[in-house]
Amino acid sequence: MSDDSTVETRPQAPQGGTAQGRQERPPEPVPPAPRRPRRGAGPVTLLVLPGLLTLGAVAGVLALTGGLPVDGSPDSGSGQSAAGGVNETYGPWLRKAAGACTVVTPALLAAQIDQLSGWRDDTGASGEQGIAGYTDGEWRSWGRDDDGNGKSSPRDPADAVMALGRQDCSLAQQVTELRTEGTVNGDLVDLTLAAYAVGTDAVKRAGGVPDGALTYLAEVKGLLPRYEAFDKEPPSDAGPRGGAVLTAPLSALTVTSPYGSRRHPLTGVTKLHTGVDFAAPQGTPVTAARDGRVVFAAMTKAYGNRVVVDHGTIEGKRLETTYSHLSALDVRTGQSVRTGTLLGRAGSTGLSTGPHLHFEVVYDGYYADPLPWLGSGG
Repeated sequence: MSDDSTVETRPQAPQGGTAQGRQERPPEPVPPAPRRPRRGAGPVTLLVLPGLLTLGAVAGVLALTGGLPVDGSPDSGSGQSAAGGVNETYGPWLRKAAGACTVVTPALLAAQIDQLSGWRDDTGASGEQGIAGYTDGEWRSWGRDDDGNGKSSPRDPADAVMALGRQDCSLAQQVTELRTEGTVNGDLVDLTLAAYAVGTDAVKRAGGVPDGALTYLAEVKGLLPRYEAFDKEPPSDAGPRGGAVLTAPLSALTVTSPYGSRRHPLTGVTKLHTGVDFAAPQGTPVTAARDGRVVFAAMTKAYGNRVVVDHGTIEGKRLETTYSHLSALDVRTGQSVRTGTLLGRAGSTGLSTGPHLHFEVVYDGYYADPLPWLGSGG
């Protein structure tokens, strides 16, 4: 069985919208007008970015809790140049933001930010703020306090990256539906970028990528190779040091789709499959792999009924597990669970080709191959 390839580490129901927003959670915000992409600084700015970031911004990024150590101390090597010369502390947030859907990748988000602002935290002539260039009106639609620092701001790099991921995934959902209906044709990434540049309505009228979006597409896609490192598996130390840390979430583990890069069977997009698919008949009990607390238990668009359990820290790094495509939920958010507690039952809700369990391990904000954690490989 196969399923969606990525989703947020701690999913939140997406905000609604019309021309550029998902319609999943009321009240629906007023969608912003199509963005006018602005070309940021080129490679020179990127290469000197770490020296241009203010100490306050760096400290804020390093203290983020959703993918970086919560004590403010980066892992060994953090803060150094990563893909495209960009400070690698952005990596966990790019991966988390791209995890909201199957079309968007971390490299795509990074390339967009490069095109929009050259990674500069400035204010544009039209009032765009921060590295993703949001106006106040646009921020009201897409912005949240994603890093939990008490303030939602387009000038907060983590908040900005997550907002762009939400917006792109909303657009990806819309163009996917249009393509399924036969209203538009084309590659989903191209259609999503076009919708970002000129609006979904323009894409619909053109039946594909409008001429007015071609320049933006060419610029963003031209920058993609610079950021390919963000799409790759994190460093090898993001995993257990030996022995099985987790117990099996099913009574029998039969892998039908392993962790790693793959072509999604429904969307056709090739990207990291962030977990393992285990064969499971409809209604099979799915249990907690370790003691912890349920931090998410709800229906999602891509992953159907989904449960995320926070297991606390191991070797100073936070460990979470996720359980997706469930036919039923047997826990609620905030509930404490023990190893073996019934979380739900296997099913095929969301983007799925048949009943199974999509199981993920998220360690220190990075997706990791679950099998070594289960003592089943690696």
